[in-house]
Amino acid sequence: MTIDSRTDANHTGRTVFLYDNRMSEHTLSDTHPMKPVRLRYTRDLLDSYGAFDSDSSSVQGAREATKSELEWFHTPDYVNGVEAIGSGRADVNPAAFNFGPGDNPHYPGIYEAAALSTGASVVAAEMLIAGEANAAFNIAGGLHHAMPDHAYGFCVFNDPVIAIHRFLQEGMKVAYVDIDCHHGDGVQHAFYATDRVLTISLHESGAFLFPGTGFVQETGTGIGRGYSVNVPLYPYTSDEVYLWAFRQTVPHLLDAFRPDVIVTQLGIDSHYRDPITHLALTVQGFAEAVSEFRKASPGKWLALGGGGYDLQAVARAWTMAYGVLSGQNFSNDIPSDYGAEHGVESLRDPDNLALDEQIIADSRTFAESSVQTVHRLIFPTHGIRGE
Repeated sequence: MTIDSRTDANHTGRTVFLYDNRMSEHTLSDTHPMKPVRLRYTRDLLDSYGAFDSDSSSVQGAREATKSELEWFHTPDYVNGVEAIGSGRADVNPAAFNFGPGDNPHYPGIYEAAALSTGASVVAAEMLIAGEANAAFNIAGGLHHAMPDHAYGFCVFNDPVIAIHRFLQEGMKVAYVDIDCHHGDGVQHAFYATDRVLTISLHESGAFLFPGTGFVQETGTGIGRGYSVNVPLYPYTSDEVYLWAFRQTVPHLLDAFRPDVIVTQLGIDSHYRDPITHLALTVQGFAEAVSEFRKASPGKWLALGGGGYDLQAVARAWTMAYGVLSGQNFSNDIPSDYGAEHGVESLRDPDNLALDEQIIADSRTFAESSVQTVHRLIFPTHGIRGE
């Protein structure tokens, strides 16, 4: 076992890692960038570090979400349609639910696979509600684009929305923070008109990247005005600029909102080596953002996966994230058994990426504009004075 023996002295409670081998066994298509095997790689890397060897850190199995749970957000026609498509019924047109070549292929067993990743988020939520854990990480979750009646952006069922709904059933206030490279549009859509859920999304601007939404001016409607927060960023935004924008917005809002639980979507397609996006984070920069959530956690923290298409960047980043959740400090040297199999030696990335100075300046100017607009449009709703 290769693990730094230091632990976080302030860490108390139990952390659970939701996992089932079935989560990583399906294939969307031979050419699709979403590779479920990345989930197994993450589990294997954590195992190699001995991450689950203590009583306070363990693996929790999952179950499929029930139809009634899926229908907390999705229409019955859509839920039944996905089930029919996955079982190969010829009387259902996949295109009616936005399935087809490209982003959202359908495949045998799609219903079971999507229901399992969603069910894991529900299990995690219920463990937090019951006080059986203080933090839980479902790396198969975070599928934030799915809409009530159609698949969207690689996502079939929107597990963040369904998990949040479970918290709302208990009368809890929920803060949802999404650090995926793509805007968390499906979750924003679900809670755009309520003040019981604060949604915050930091992402590459929709001017440059799918889904083309998530502009600062999208602030909510009705009693929800001021409770949808978007911090769009410029392509090739680095750790330094990203973390500055994060710290200028997220901690202030969480402190003012005072949620009963935080739900975080930890997509790592913001990584500089990701093949389909354009931000320039390192895994250690990502982990610094995750550490900010730990400081803000009210004692119940549900972490979810999300995007990430460089498979080893995913495994390394989510390993570091689980270390933050569970109060473990993993050695930078990848354990030899995992490293030899996957050709990786270091948990961290190089600290100084070679970025063009003009890109750095442009990204800072863009981030400053986004932050200033959030301060102007959002902060007054929460009684926060902008800096």
